[in-house]
Amino acid sequence: APHSPGRWLPYAGLAVTPAAWCASPTENSAKSPCREETRTEQGARTPGQRRLTDRSMAEAEEDCHSDLIRADDNERPGEANLQAELQMFRAQWIFELVPGMSSGGLETVPCARGPGVKAIDTKGKQELAKEEKARELFLKAVEQEQNGALYEAIKFYRLAMQLVPDIEFKITYTWSPEGDGVGKSYIEDGDDDGKMADLLSYFQQQLALQESSVKLCQPDLDVSQTHISVLPMEVLMYIFRWVVSSDLDLRSLEQLSLVCRGFYICARDPEIWHQACLRVWGRSCNKLVPYTSWREMFLERPRVRFDGVYISKTTYIRQGEQSLDGFYRAWHQVEYYRYMRFFPDGQVMMLTTPEDPQSIVPRLRTKNPRTDAILLGHYRLSQDTDNQTKVFAVLMKKKEEKPIDYHKYRYFRRVSVQETEHSFHVGLQLCSSGRQRFNKLVWIHHSCNITYKSTGETAVSAFDIDKMYTPLFFARVKSFTAFSEKPL
Repeated sequence: APHSPGRWLPYAGLAVTPAAWCASPTENSAKSPCREETRTEQGARTPGQRRLTDRSMAEAEEDCHSDLIRADDNERPGEANLQAELQMFRAQWIFELVPGMSSGGLETVPCARGPGVKAIDTKGKQELAKEEKARELFLKAVEQEQNGALYEAIKFYRLAMQLVPDIEFKITYTWSPEGDGVGKSYIEDGDDDGKMADLLSYFQQQLALQESSVKLCQPDLDVSQTHISVLPMEVLMYIFRWVVSSDLDLRSLEQLSLVCRGFYICARDPEIWHQACLRVWGRSCNKLVPYTSWREMFLERPRVRFDGVYISKTTYIRQGEQSLDGFYRAWHQVEYYRYMRFFPDGQVMMLTTPEDPQSIVPRLRTKNPRTDAILLGHYRLSQDTDNQTKVFAVLMKKKEEKPIDYHKYRYFRRVSVQETEHSFHVGLQLCSSGRQRFNKLVWIHHSCNITYKSTGETAVSAFDIDKMYTPLFFARVKSFTAFSEKPL
């Protein structure tokens, strides 16, 4: 029937319109040879059955193309667009079956590749590229998270999830998820950085293998000025001692070692670290045991820090004056701070004041601060048999020389005043808290000794260590090590 909306096809003698194919593709799946034997799972058929399935699909595809050619002779011009849509739909449908068949263990069926198939191929490549980009972003986010940069990690996680929401489940890891997280790594190129355990011996070996002119460093750019590599080793070591200075700024020495391998070798010089240990512990550090190097002793052995201030804050509430009104009772919240700074030469300063650290810390930079209430003295380190390091200090108020006023007692008889001298004895225990080392001082003793100069007698007043004696915590001050007055 050339004028009927449907056409007679040789399969089952039924009249099927193109719209029926497009509207319900699953409705005629049982009768269409192009869809027969395509929804099988992996392992459901034997290899012989698979070859029959492939042959039947190929024959079905040829029959479908022949039917279209025969139907094109009798179709009307208005049905050309519908026929093109039908052909594109069938090609797309066959192409969608191919990935499912390959994942299920079946061989792919070759089919005609029209414009629609090429567009699908391009779309598939774009999806693969997007997934690869998401994988790179996700791995970068994991790396940032391991390094502690949480904000950067969140940014990369968000970008990866926006590209592929389930990218986390598509990445192959090289460690078991049940592990403790130590030694985690991803599939990447070989990384030889972890094989370098002893950088000092490696750099010394590389320096020994150089040619006749042995230099600690080489200029990176051609400059007209004299480069620092021209200086001899003795001059460089003297400069490094100025970097450490008399304040024992070993932190700056460690930063200087990051410049190049020659500076790294100079910064690991045992003599510099030995001198630093002698400045801190004196004769008690003659033996290196149980440490393997002087640098390890300086870093691991308990000591007070010199590049900052130990600060404590104490708060209490006291009752105010009583008023005539019985319904009102005044209470005052009192806050005050204690500051302690230690010097490598054994001197110590302590100040108790209600002023905040922002105004007091700059005054503690020198050994002669312009503060009347400050206490000056000396300290020593003591290590008991229980491996607890304690700090004992004796402090006195700064002496003020006052001129003698002879006219004050000109017409009166001078009354002799018994002169006294006050000294404060402080005992602290050195501890570590959190990630920082030796950053906490706990009170164990505090007393005031009053000495009468006329008789030589001394009266001792010991204070009870209660909650008012809060621990002192270390705060690093960069300005304390900004200048060097003397070399090490």
